Order: sequence, then C-alpha cells, then structure tokens
Amino acid sequence: MTLTPSHIIEYLYCARFTYFEYVLTIPQYEDRHYKVQRGREVHDQKLEQNKEYLRRRIGAVERYNDQYLTNNLLRGKIDEVLKLEDGTMAPLDYKFAKYDDKVYETYKTQMFCYAWLIEENFGCQVNKGFLVYTRSSNKLIEVEIKATDKQLVKECAREIGVIISTNYFPAATKYKQRCVDCTYRNICIK
Repeated sequence: MTLTPSHIIEYLYCARFTYFEYVLTIPQYEDRHYKVQRGREVHDQKLEQNKEYLRRRIGAVERYNDQYLTNNLLRGKIDEVLKLEDGTMAPLDYKFAKYDDKVYETYKTQMFCYAWLIEENFGCQVNKGFLVYTRSSNKLIEVEIKATDKQLVKECAREIGVIISTNYFPAATKYKQRCVDCTYRNICIK
C-alpha cells in the first residue's frame, strides 16, 4: 500500500487515525463536507486560470501540470510541478481557502510530501513550494522546504507502514482538544 499526503497529515494530527481507518477499515466519510467538494470544483477551475501570470512571477521556466507521482511509500497528484530559473523544482498547489497571514501545518506537510515525490521522480532539488489561495484573489505564498521537512514525512510514512502491517494501536494525540471534533471520538479509548 502506498500512502497519500492526507495519510501523513492525519498521522501527524493523531496516529490513531491510521489505526482506525487503515487497520480497522472504519472510513471517515470526509467527502460529505461541503468545503471539500467545493474545493475540488474550484481547484479544477483554477488550474485553467491565471497560470501564466503566476508562473512568470515565480520565475518558472518549465511546468508540468497535474502530475501524479509515486515512490515506494507515497503517491500524490500535484497541481503543477515547476522548474525554476536556478535549476531547482517546486510544487504549486491551489487551495480553496482564504489566506489568514498564516500557512497551516497541513498545507506545509502536503508541500513536504510533494517535494519528496518531485525529488525522487524528477531527480531535482526542491527547496520551496507555492500555495495559491483562491478565496484571497489568488494570493501566492512561498513555503520554504528544508531537508529536515522531507525527512520528517519519510519517517512518518515508515511509521504508518508499521502501524498498518503490525496492527499496532498507537498512543492518542497529546492535544486533547483535537478529540472534540474527531470522527472516531466515540470508539477511541483515550
């Protein structure tokens, strides 16, 4: 089984997501949420709008749209993979969200996963990624990506593999506020 960036994000939020969803196979049903559905629609529209302007602003010299990339642990579809003037590459991802002067950890983690996939599939260094916030007039934000960030997602992928392959029941998150809205709160032993 290969993982997606969503698996890594869920694992970092609470490792028990992995256990409930992929060991016990109890689905979350997150596709029912309006924002997820609307985000997918806007995402598809934005892939066709404002691309050239954004790419020039970033300094992209080549682009690869809708790249589905895999390695032995991870898979994901990246809106755009950009080759930059300095010879490095960068993921660009459209978000159906407003920019609130903060890049959320989930978005950063997704960028780190994409960087890992790009490096393994294209053989080019990735030092940054770009987010486009479609509900803030397509605001473009640069996200720094360090070697330690890519290493973190690699380690998470390995740990998720251990949970799934050994049926290991991990400790719950230490942030109990996360349990309030959790899909699995009624069956989780705290």
